[in-house]
Amino acid sequence: MKSRRNFLQQATALTLGGALLSHTSWAESFFRTKKLPETGIQLFTILMQMETDAVGSLQKLAAAGYKNIESAFNKPGSFYGKKPKEFKALVHDMGMEWRSHHVVGSPMKPPPNFKIPNGPDGKPLSFPKMMTLKDNSQELVDLVAEAGIPYIVCSSIGIETGDEIKASAEILQTAGEQAKKAGLIFGYHNHATEFDVKDGVVAYDYFTSQIDAEILKLELDLGWVFKAGKNPVDIFKQNKGRIPLLHVKDMNADRGIVPFGNGVYDFKETFKNLDIAGVEYFFIEQDFPRKPFDDIVTAMNNFNQFKKTL
Repeated sequence: MKSRRNFLQQATALTLGGALLSHTSWAESFFRTKKLPETGIQLFTILMQMETDAVGSLQKLAAAGYKNIESAFNKPGSFYGKKPKEFKALVHDMGMEWRSHHVVGSPMKPPPNFKIPNGPDGKPLSFPKMMTLKDNSQELVDLVAEAGIPYIVCSSIGIETGDEIKASAEILQTAGEQAKKAGLIFGYHNHATEFDVKDGVVAYDYFTSQIDAEILKLELDLGWVFKAGKNPVDIFKQNKGRIPLLHVKDMNADRGIVPFGNGVYDFKETFKNLDIAGVEYFFIEQDFPRKPFDDIVTAMNNFNQFKKTL
């Protein structure tokens, strides 16, 4: 027969347990296993503005509340005209941290009928000359290693045919080995086309199956994943712990890229399952915004509201 003492202990435990599990209790937030990373931004969102006024552009990002930075490809041998450590110090002094840098895998080939978007001046955007992993992988790795940031990410690479996919995998393998040797983490950033079948080969599946996870991590671009008709959580489960970085990109019903929160995608399930992927940082990104600095503020405000729903 249970003693009075045991009865009271069990009753107390049940009472506390019920309170802690209550959806209205403070315990729901107390027992969350992992805090959401600070909100970051990919600088491709303000590509041309960074090229013309890096300091002023970063100041506007800091004022909007962004904390983590992922840089985009830019002038060879520098980061927006600054040396690696100089750029890192600049970002840090503004209350932000530089976490990752994008590099191009192979010379970019615009898709058929691609029209270069216009910049704020109404003229077609011009892109800086770029080094690529195909031709300059060690130089790019050395540059990022000098900066002292953790991640170097391939933003895109040739995947138009099965043979091109296989050749690109070799480029990624080499760059990943070089990055690991330099103490960096190497990742691959997807678009929607990585999930298409090309000559019987799916680039995303080929890269993830043929290259060891210790050599190649993943930066999952959620917008392109949704556009490809995939569920990001399914990809999380297929690549557990292999996705330390995310791009958070929203689109409207016509698949036009818009500020986060102004589109049609539902990110709630994705953000509730970040631990499966092993996410360390995420970066809001909007390609070719018409009003870049207005849109980055809108995206941040919308994201702050979105966090309250998690």
